[in-house]
Formats: sequence, C-alpha cells, structure tokens
Amino acid sequence: MFDFSILDLSMEKYFTIAFYNLENLFDIFDDKYTRDDDFLPTSEKHWTPKRYKKKVRKLGYTISKIGTKTSSNLPVLIGLAEVENKLVVNDLIHSKFLKTENYGVVHYDSPDERGIDVALIYNKDFFKVKSSETFSVILFHEDGEIDRTRDILLVEGFLNKEKIYVLVNHWPSRREGEKESEAKRLIASTKVIEIIDLIKQKDDNPKIIVMGDFNDNPSNKSIKQLTSSQDLYNPMETLLSFDKGSLSFKHKWNIFYQILFTTNFFESKPQAHRFSKANIFDDDFLKQFKGKYKGTPFRTYVGKKYKGGYSDHFPVYIHLKKTTQ
Repeated sequence: MFDFSILDLSMEKYFTIAFYNLENLFDIFDDKYTRDDDFLPTSEKHWTPKRYKKKVRKLGYTISKIGTKTSSNLPVLIGLAEVENKLVVNDLIHSKFLKTENYGVVHYDSPDERGIDVALIYNKDFFKVKSSETFSVILFHEDGEIDRTRDILLVEGFLNKEKIYVLVNHWPSRREGEKESEAKRLIASTKVIEIIDLIKQKDDNPKIIVMGDFNDNPSNKSIKQLTSSQDLYNPMETLLSFDKGSLSFKHKWNIFYQILFTTNFFESKPQAHRFSKANIFDDDFLKQFKGKYKGTPFRTYVGKKYKGGYSDHFPVYIHLKKTTQ
C-alpha cells in the first residue's frame, strides 16, 4: 500500500512566524531624547558592553531555536518589542546564531518616552518587503498631556510570492492597573481595526497577521473587540492554562503575546500558506531552574539586580504550511 504520509511531507513545507518581547534591549549609549538612563555603563544597573553582547547573543540563540522541531528553517518572520533602535536589531541579526541567515530589518523610531520600539525581522530568502509604514496611537494622561506610546508597524510583503500583511504591536502597559489602563488598550485595538479596514479597502480578501505584546489576555475586551470585528482567529486562546503562559506575574500565568490572523489562513489552495499550529516557545533553557520562581522566564534583571537571563517573556509562534504543488 502507498504511504501517503511520505507524499504529504514532500508536498508541504512549514514556515515559522514568531513574536518576542526582548525585555529592554537597549544599547549602551546615551540618547538625550529618551529615558534610557537605566541602561548605561554608569547607571545603577551597570549596563556594560559585556552584558549587552551577552544578552544579544542569548536572544539570537533563542530565535534560532523557535519552531525548528517542525520546520527545517529558522523563523521567517519575527516581530519584536522593546528594542531601543535599529542598531540593536542589526546587532541581533548579526549575532553568533543568526549571522548565517539572510535576515533583514524593518524598524521605525516610535515616540515612546523610554525610546522602545517594535520591529520586524525577516528572512530575505522567503519574504520580500513591498512597503512599510507606522501608525500612531494617540493617548492622553489624566492631566491632558500626551501619553507617548509605541507606534503600530505595518509591513506589506510576499511570503514565498504570496502577499501578506503583518502588523506588529506593543500596546500600553498595565502599570497603572488593569482596569485603570484598559481604555488605552481599547484605543490601540480600535486603531488596529482602522488599519485593517484600510487594507481591506485596497485588497480583496487580504491575508493579515496581527502580532504583538497586547498587555491583555485573549479573553480581555481589547482582544475580543479586535477578533470579533475583523473575523480574526486567535490560536493563543487555547494555550493559556494554570501552569503555562508567556508571562508570569504574581505567580499567575498570562499570555499577553499573541499572533492573530484572518480566517483565510485556513483555506487550502495551491501555493498558499495555511495555518498548522501555534505554541509558546518555553524550552527549559529559558526558565528559572530553581527557587520560588522556578519555571518562569529567566530574566536579564530583577529590579536593578543583574541575573544574566534572556527576557521576562517567552516567545510565541505559529506554523504555516505551504503546499508546493
């Protein structure tokens, strides 16, 4: 009898799309226009060239391992959050474990007061950028002053010759409290809806991926508003559990880092990409290996105390399956 599993493997290829919050990937130089004073060699954190290079190398190693149990390639698209500038992203793609890959960078400076941005890195062998732009999220403090936050990055391109749109987000934090800050994330969600509407005015049935650090779980209003209004599927809804997530806060798991997409990624067509699976990349090397925080992300700093870890977040990813015939 013919083994159809062999035929399936020969006809299909898997491609990894990932998102990773890098937890304050700052360079060691002072930027007089932003609040980067905590990440200087002279600061209390002693952010030295050695520590910076170590973090970049570790983050590169992490990215090189995402999804490789299923795909023969490193991730083809990786959305990033908490990067200070294009310099640090370039250092990342030229670091020890990524330098042999043909990665490119899409990055714009955001108005964020701390100077942190979002970015997209992509493998030029599989993805060709057609255009990119950013959209501002207009927020205000209670006193009427502008609350400067990260822009939303939109990249239009061709993944193996199939047009897709990618939106990279880093929505306002919960620092003021979950309920107190909820309205800001709803504004960011509304902005994404507006961007998707613009895409749909230009393209019929576009394939869209929305990824980011949303600072909300799949069940929160900001995410539900987005998925319901734009017919987006959120595979991360099923990944959160009592003992699994992408971020642990006060001994409770959350999954603020999500990858959503239009439901046409379920369609099976020749030479098209179809959703296969989603997961949190939480291999043991990314975790605290002992103590009361055992199993949670191994951080670079806890407060001002240097730990030498990776990030306070686990990356998330999806696999797309492409039929080659």
